[in-house]
Amino acid sequence: MFIRLPKPDRKIVAAVCAALAVGGAWAAGYPEKFEFGNPATPEEITKVAIAIDAEGRGLPAGKGDYAAGKAVYERSCIACHGPKMEGVANLPNMPSGAALQLIGGRGTLNTPRPVTTVESYWPYATTLFDYIRRAMPFQAPGTLTNDEVYAVSAYILGEANIVPKTAVLDAKSLPQVRMPNREGFIADPRPEIFR
Repeated sequence: MFIRLPKPDRKIVAAVCAALAVGGAWAAGYPEKFEFGNPATPEEITKVAIAIDAEGRGLPAGKGDYAAGKAVYERSCIACHGPKMEGVANLPNMPSGAALQLIGGRGTLNTPRPVTTVESYWPYATTLFDYIRRAMPFQAPGTLTNDEVYAVSAYILGEANIVPKTAVLDAKSLPQVRMPNREGFIADPRPEIFR
């Protein structure tokens, strides 16, 4: 025997679903209120207003080596860049595969299939530090300490045979690293104009 129940009110169903979604998000550790549109505090601005130039001006205190960098890489980088820095294929909602390759590709830039990596393309090691510090790891950018950024930079550059695996990188030694493609760029003498 079947009992006929009344058709549920769409507004009630929508309200229950919304409540469950909010409750689930709150239980997962998300804030109840995101406060979009609030002015950034001076501390928040200072945290992201960091720029490192090719000569290393702006590099922070700290240091790191290959061994420490390997531990950081295995904890924070391997999921996207792979165990051999070859890039991981088929990552959802982001570039994958060769786009995430970090090393290799020397001598390929003037071929029909260039492999653009930190090793083959980037002209300055300071750019590597700056990019990692600002944008990595992908799921939590800006969370690595300065020592961790120096260390993972040392690991990547060591695996690419750009620096010895015994090198310790810091604000003084990092700008001295000679990247394989240092001479592959032409300076643009035009002034930068920001609008």
